[in-house]
Amino acid sequence: MGVATDPIRVVVAKPGLDGHDRGAKVIARALRDAGMEVIYTGLHQTPEQIVDTALQEDADAIGLSILSGAHNTLFAAVIDLLKERDAEDILVFGGGIIPEEDIAPLKEKGVAEIFTPGATTASIVEWVREHVAQPAASGG
Repeated sequence: MGVATDPIRVVVAKPGLDGHDRGAKVIARALRDAGMEVIYTGLHQTPEQIVDTALQEDADAIGLSILSGAHNTLFAAVIDLLKERDAEDILVFGGGIIPEEDIAPLKEKGVAEIFTPGATTASIVEWVREHVAQPAASGG
């Protein structure tokens, strides 16, 4: 018999002033349909709100969706806050309208992966499964 694991917990967030959340909702649903627990924070979240939610919800990962062009600032703020709060074990990935030339610097800063338009929900689900450690279920 295999070892039981808790579902992967992912916070999906829309930081900043971006008002378009269809993509984030599609990703949240795909992750949920794949058996993950998803906490969708809604629009206009600050990096502090996102990190607070991830800590409160004991999240394994944070998925950020940005279309506004503020990805360099907002992704960095989330990464910095996780470091400040000794929560670097929470994996950060993101997607949206992110120029190719910004992807490498974001990864150097600590963003684990960036998904650009055209990425399939299946590829995102597979990536999360492969890169987010599933905690062992608490047994009694």
